[in-house]
Amino acid sequence: MYENIREEELKIRISETYFPEFDCAKIIGNIDFSVTIKKEFSFLETESVLWAEAKKGKADIFNSITQLILTVGKARTFEQTLPPAYLGAFDAEKIAFIPYNYIQEIFYLNDFNWNVAPSNYETKEFKMVLEKARAIIETNSLQFFYENDDQELREFIENNFISGKFGNQKIRIDKNNFITIYNKWLNLVKPTIAVNWALVKKIGIIDGDFYLADLLSSENESLKDNLYVLLKKNHYELDRKLDELGLFNFQKTSFLDKQKAHQIFWNKYERPPKTEYWDYIVERRDLLVPQDVRERKGSFFTPQIWVELSQRYLADVLGENWQDEYYIWDCAAGTGNLLTGLTNKNRIWASTLDRQDVDVMRDRILNGANLLENHVFQFDFLNDSFDKLPNELQEIVNDPEKRKKLVIYINPPYAEASATDTISGNKRHKSGVSTNKIYKQYFSILGRGINEIFAQFLIRIYMELNGVILANFSKLKILQSQNFSNFRQVFLAKLKKCFMAPSDTFDNVKGKFPIGFFIWDSSEKEKFSKIKIDIFDGIKKWIGKKNIVLVEKNKVILNWMQQFYDKKGERLAYMVRGASDFQNNRIVFVTTNPSTIVVKHSQTHNITKNNLIQNCIFFAVRKSIKATWLNDRDQFLYPNKKWEKDKEFQSNCLAYTLFNNNISSKYGVNHWIPFTETEVDSMRKFDSNFMTDFINGKIKDDSLSLLPKKTANLTANLEFSAEAKTVFDAGRNLWIHYHQTIKDMPILGEIANVNASLYDIREYFQGRNEKGRMNSSSADEKYNELMAILRAKMQVLANKIEPKIYEYGFLKG
Repeated sequence: MYENIREEELKIRISETYFPEFDCAKIIGNIDFSVTIKKEFSFLETESVLWAEAKKGKADIFNSITQLILTVGKARTFEQTLPPAYLGAFDAEKIAFIPYNYIQEIFYLNDFNWNVAPSNYETKEFKMVLEKARAIIETNSLQFFYENDDQELREFIENNFISGKFGNQKIRIDKNNFITIYNKWLNLVKPTIAVNWALVKKIGIIDGDFYLADLLSSENESLKDNLYVLLKKNHYELDRKLDELGLFNFQKTSFLDKQKAHQIFWNKYERPPKTEYWDYIVERRDLLVPQDVRERKGSFFTPQIWVELSQRYLADVLGENWQDEYYIWDCAAGTGNLLTGLTNKNRIWASTLDRQDVDVMRDRILNGANLLENHVFQFDFLNDSFDKLPNELQEIVNDPEKRKKLVIYINPPYAEASATDTISGNKRHKSGVSTNKIYKQYFSILGRGINEIFAQFLIRIYMELNGVILANFSKLKILQSQNFSNFRQVFLAKLKKCFMAPSDTFDNVKGKFPIGFFIWDSSEKEKFSKIKIDIFDGIKKWIGKKNIVLVEKNKVILNWMQQFYDKKGERLAYMVRGASDFQNNRIVFVTTNPSTIVVKHSQTHNITKNNLIQNCIFFAVRKSIKATWLNDRDQFLYPNKKWEKDKEFQSNCLAYTLFNNNISSKYGVNHWIPFTETEVDSMRKFDSNFMTDFINGKIKDDSLSLLPKKTANLTANLEFSAEAKTVFDAGRNLWIHYHQTIKDMPILGEIANVNASLYDIREYFQGRNEKGRMNSSSADEKYNELMAILRAKMQVLANKIEPKIYEYGFLKG
């Protein structure tokens, strides 16, 4: 994280980032870095909380702490200054702490020569201290990596670097962070366990079982006997079975590194969690798999508020006594929480992909869950034959009349065969999504819609269980997405009722978009065209209805834009266009950088003088309305023709694009400067005055040749609104400040970039961080003020443009 900086700068960065409330400037003996309580907060003259060794680059923590011990011991610093709560060491990627009292006995070694150079790692004294310190450090140190453990490091400092406090307060684990900590455990502890993971998986054990054994333990002894794996001090026991004598037989495995990584990792955390979280954590074992596996398996725990509401909607459609009149099968049950609240257990079936989830459900039955044990079974819905179903359920499935009384009630997985990163050139498909039987069987007729697992569930239900009532949670793209056009030609079940809720109320779902609950009757054939869908906010409050209308094929904004493509005119920039819905707005931008990944993968077209206005309309329409969870799946449409006569709308879209783009003069001549040299007091002439000439009507385009029918020349008589003019004023002040700044720096004056774009100006003032990302603000307060004014004026302009977007049919309200 802090690679390629000098040690002194590293110390400054660490003090500013993690210890801003402390005094890190005090020099104590020959110690590299000290953290002391500021005088106003301490009763002592100098109260240290940390003495540390600092190293640039990446260093061995054991060597660094050993060097610190020799430095302190040689100068007997602890005799002149009160020792700290912690000793430590840090480098460019990590920091480690060890309570001082664990180390202090080393300072009192008999017959030890302290008069050696602490930095000489080859002396016998260094090696002797290293040997003694290593075991103590391995057992008791707390190590944090800046990039992965930032929040935990800050929490540790906040809880432990307190005046007068000695002894660690470890990080507590609860139902909100146990998955995050599991992901860290995967990287640091799992590789040190002596297990053939492919073989243990065959007996139904996953790495998460080892994590649970660790987590639900005290002093390295597991506290729950019904776990699949138990931690026993320095080894694990697994595959425990009763023999004919009633005795347990089990397999045993230990660690590859003598449990060192395990010890260092768990030093940071309080084990076990509070007992009130134990059952929840064990029940959510389905989440203890890597993210891509969770998505494929469908570990999207349905919140109870939506479980209850979905069952109320089912009662509205099927009648008050629906649970006694219909059979219910959750064929993507996970651990069964969607079935909570159902009353007639004799008519409920639950199946899931993993044996362990079946065991969890059966364990829940023992604790009062309203299910029958023989109605809970393992079944791979996307691969297995219905011949594997329990006999009673098979009879229902095979009888067309009984099937009409079967409700398939599911919240299936939301994974895609390829995620959005396909756009960036990563075409790897997610494991298990595009290799199952249903995908292969229906791909030829459904095309890209089959890439989503929930669609695979739905198409098998519709095609092979026709006549059932289907009640499912899923994304809304089934109703709106162009990728689902083939799907909608085949899936002709009648949509009876539905509601939508924000995705961030669902466990383990990334992003902010609507998740719908749909009730379909597959015995009634009807092609979806439109519906008014109920909207609920995150606390189940009804906030209105939303019109969902099917978009006709070839009637989205990209189809409109295609008529203006210009392959002959001189390129002014690339338009990176994305797909036609709100969720893809994040990859819509204007750039001159030909190395941008999406440019390389042809998600672009050229902006020329002949299609500049149309491109600016496309861009402003896409960008001026903020994306929310409610509109995330809305499609931008092929507009009506009213926009062609609205000069102010066209001009405002040009103004919006001029001050909201990624144009950079690094990649060629900048044609996008919206001011003349005189307006901004430039010290040299610009390489291009194209944009001001265009705005002033000096450049005539050939847009007529791009249109199927004649329209007015779009460059004639631009008419900027008052809102657009204030944007130009704010932008002009920003450009003036930039040119004044570079003019006042004579050393840079000869090489200063007078052709700077808005993006270049932002980069100049804001700079970039260690990862190459542009910082969010500048040390120049005048710049920050001018940029804030510009952004505020841009928002006013966006508000001016917004109603026109609906009036001209780019969006439907």
